[in-house]
Amino acid sequence: MMSADLVAENTKASNKDRKEAGRRLKRQRIEESGGVRPREPISSSVNHSAAEEPPSRPSRKPHGRESLARQVNTKRSHASQQRNSMGSHRFGRVMDAVPCRGKPRFSTVSIAIPGSVVSNCQTRELRTQMVGQLARAATIYHVDEIIVFDDKLAKEMKPDRGYYQRSNHHGGSDASPRSGQKDNQVDKDESSQSNRDEPSRTPSSRSDPHEFMARVFQYCECPQYLRRDFFPMHGDLQYAGLLAPMDAPHHVRVNDRARFREGIVLEKTSSTNGNSLVHCGIRGRPVEIDVKLTPGIRCTVQLDPKASYETGGKPNSIIRGGKVVSPSAPRKFDGTYWGYTTRLASSIKAVFDECPFGVYDLKVGTSERGSTSLDDGKFRLPSYQHALIVFGGVAGIEECVDADESLSLPGSQSRKLFDLWVNICPFQGSRTIRTEEAVLIALAKLSPLLSTAVSPLRTQDKPTKVAAPPILQELPDEDSLSEESSGSASD
Repeated sequence: MMSADLVAENTKASNKDRKEAGRRLKRQRIEESGGVRPREPISSSVNHSAAEEPPSRPSRKPHGRESLARQVNTKRSHASQQRNSMGSHRFGRVMDAVPCRGKPRFSTVSIAIPGSVVSNCQTRELRTQMVGQLARAATIYHVDEIIVFDDKLAKEMKPDRGYYQRSNHHGGSDASPRSGQKDNQVDKDESSQSNRDEPSRTPSSRSDPHEFMARVFQYCECPQYLRRDFFPMHGDLQYAGLLAPMDAPHHVRVNDRARFREGIVLEKTSSTNGNSLVHCGIRGRPVEIDVKLTPGIRCTVQLDPKASYETGGKPNSIIRGGKVVSPSAPRKFDGTYWGYTTRLASSIKAVFDECPFGVYDLKVGTSERGSTSLDDGKFRLPSYQHALIVFGGVAGIEECVDADESLSLPGSQSRKLFDLWVNICPFQGSRTIRTEEAVLIALAKLSPLLSTAVSPLRTQDKPTKVAAPPILQELPDEDSLSEESSGSASD
C-alpha cells in the first residue's frame, strides 16, 4: 500500500511539473512575439525536451518574499502585454490621424436616399444599423450632403415596445432649452453662424421613416462631446449605442491639436470684451471667439495655433484667439473633410429644386436598368462643381418618378432627369442589391472618377474670406500639430 501511494504521488507531481513547464514555454513565446500569440508551431525539439525531461524533484510551493516577488513580476508581465496589445499591432500602429489630400477642395458631392428603405426593416435596431452603415459610407467617401427624400412609397413604421422618451410626468421636459432652430436647415450662404441640422426636440412614440433616417444621420455626424447638448432622449435614438463611430476629422479627440473644432456657444460670455465662449471639446477650457453669438447654436471655430491646451492648474481658464468660420472652411483650406449636412426633401423633384449650392451640374441616377457601366476602363465623368448621386428605393428610381405627381415624366423615362444613367453592378449575383450596398458600391466606383473630373474654379466663384484667413497663414506643419497622443473622445 505504501509503495502504491508513493507511485501515485510521484505521478501526480510529474504531471504537475509537465503542465507548469508547458505554461512557462507558452508565456515565453507570447512575450517574445510582443504579446501576440505566434502562428508558427513550436519546434519538436522544445516539445520533447519539455515533455521528456521532468525535474528531478517536485517543485516546492513559493512563500514569503519569493512568492511576493513572483506576484509582482506576473502583474508587470500582464501589464506589458496589455500595453502591447492596445498600443501596437503585429503590422504597425492604428492610424492616428485621418489622411488629408493637402489641397483645397471647392467641389461638393451629394447623395439622395429615399427614407422608405428603413420602413422595410423589421425592428428599430435594424433600422439604426442600416442608417449607420449609410453614414459610414458617406464619411469614408467625403460626401458633403445627404438628402432624405420622400418617394411616396414608405410604409408606416410601428413603434417598438420599450421605447423611451423624456416627458413632463417623468421629471423631464418636452423641449430642450437650446431649441429654437428649424429642422434640417442648410446654411445656403455659408455664413459664420453654422446651423448644422439640429434635430427635432419633441419626443414621439411614432416616427416617420424620413425623420427617423434624418435624425440618425444628424446624430452620427455630430461630434461626441456635443451630442448631449443637441440630442435629448428620443425614441429614434434608442439604439444609438449600436452605431459604429464615424471617426471623422471633425470628431476631434480631447487632447488632439487641430486647426478647427466644432463647438456650442455657451451662455457665459468673456469678461474682457463681452464676446461669446464656445465649448469645443477641450476639457475645462472654453474658447473665446471674435463675435457674440446666440447661446446654444453650433459653430465652427478656428483656433490660434499658438494657444496652449494645458490647464496649468487653472480650471475653466479661457483659450483666446478663436475665430468663427464657415463649416466649409476646413475643406476649402486644405481639403479636410468636415462632415455632411442633412436635408429633407418632400419629393424627388424637390431634391433638384432645393439645391443649396444653386444647381447640381452633374446628376447621376443609379438603376439596374442603367445604360452606362462604370467598369469600362475608358469611362470618364464630365467636369462638375456640385455632383448629385440619386439612389432609388426597393422598387428603384422609376417607381419614385411614377409616384411623384409633380413630375409629368413617366417612370420609364426617368433617365431624362439625369446626366448619367448608371448601372453600378452590371453582373450582380443576387436578384436585388440593397440600398446600403448600392451606396457603398457606387461611391467606391465613382470616388476616383469624381476626384479627377472637378472643373477649375472661376475667379468670381472663389470665396475670398475663406481662401487665406490671417491665422492660417501662421500655422506650422501638420506633423507638429499631431504630435500629441490621442485621448478618448469626451461624451
